[in-house]
Amino acid sequence: MEKEKQSALKKFLAIRGMGQVVTVTVGLIVLCIVFGIMNPNFFSSRNIGNLLRQIAPILIVGIGQSYVLITGNIDLSIGSVLGMSCMISATLMTKGMNPWVAVILTVIICILTGVLNGLLVAQCKLPPFIATLGTMTVARGVAQFVNGNYNTDAIGEEAEFFRDVFYYGKTAGIFNPVWIALILFLVFNFLLSRTRTGRHTYAIGSNIDAAKLSGVNVVATTVKVYVVSAFCSCIAGLITCATAGMGTMDAGNSYEMYAVAASVIGGVSTLGGQGLLIGTVIGAAIWGVLQNGLQFAGAPVVIRNIVIGIIVVVSVLLDVIIRTGAPRKKKVK
Repeated sequence: MEKEKQSALKKFLAIRGMGQVVTVTVGLIVLCIVFGIMNPNFFSSRNIGNLLRQIAPILIVGIGQSYVLITGNIDLSIGSVLGMSCMISATLMTKGMNPWVAVILTVIICILTGVLNGLLVAQCKLPPFIATLGTMTVARGVAQFVNGNYNTDAIGEEAEFFRDVFYYGKTAGIFNPVWIALILFLVFNFLLSRTRTGRHTYAIGSNIDAAKLSGVNVVATTVKVYVVSAFCSCIAGLITCATAGMGTMDAGNSYEMYAVAASVIGGVSTLGGQGLLIGTVIGAAIWGVLQNGLQFAGAPVVIRNIVIGIIVVVSVLLDVIIRTGAPRKKKVK
């Protein structure tokens, strides 16, 4: 019996990327204990509820970025697509459109942006950094253009149900954004771990040439991961719109960094081919706990940003060292 337990544990830890997930989970627990000791209010039910609601959009964009990173690419347009989603949906609602029709149109536009990203990277062979930098600028321009370079008015009482669904409402005592994030995690984790598309996603990131020889449609798979990223950004934008009750042109600023932070802290490799979405959940939680805990500790915003930035750089550096091997000094003859 004992041997069977040890064997099961070894198999669990042998899952590619699981070691990193276990490590960051321990780190998350330590952070929670430290901040709880510093301020007992950290563990209050009110703070935990708000903390989970703050983590939700970070987790959602982190899921999208994780898909892209696993293929060995990156999506810099996440924050701007989020802002575009926020502004388009809010503008349509303030012009009298039914909130759910506005949501559908917004989702379609964002998905088309994801398709464009995927085609530019896979079909046109543009470096993902350049391709998504371009669409980032275009999406931010669209966000500014749709309402004449102004933030929108309040989306009004007609959109009250929309705001409840995407931010203020609760189901079974838990804020709806948390449920949305959980549902997206379950769906996209299943697709990544249990379907052919998921296997192809890892294959492209591990060795794109070998993937092609194995019959993987690299263009189609790359388009799919960028569509996932754009869709997740769109949902996070709708949550942002519901939160503010209006469209703001600067919505989504810095979310590219938040998405990368959630992914790489959780063990998704920037070199491609490795990462688990459960790690992204832990990475997003660490981001949220750090922001929330440092706020309780009275740390200014600049210190919080510096800490998060350092953690991201260290996480990527460790990943590069582990995947490629630490640089060795040549022996002097």
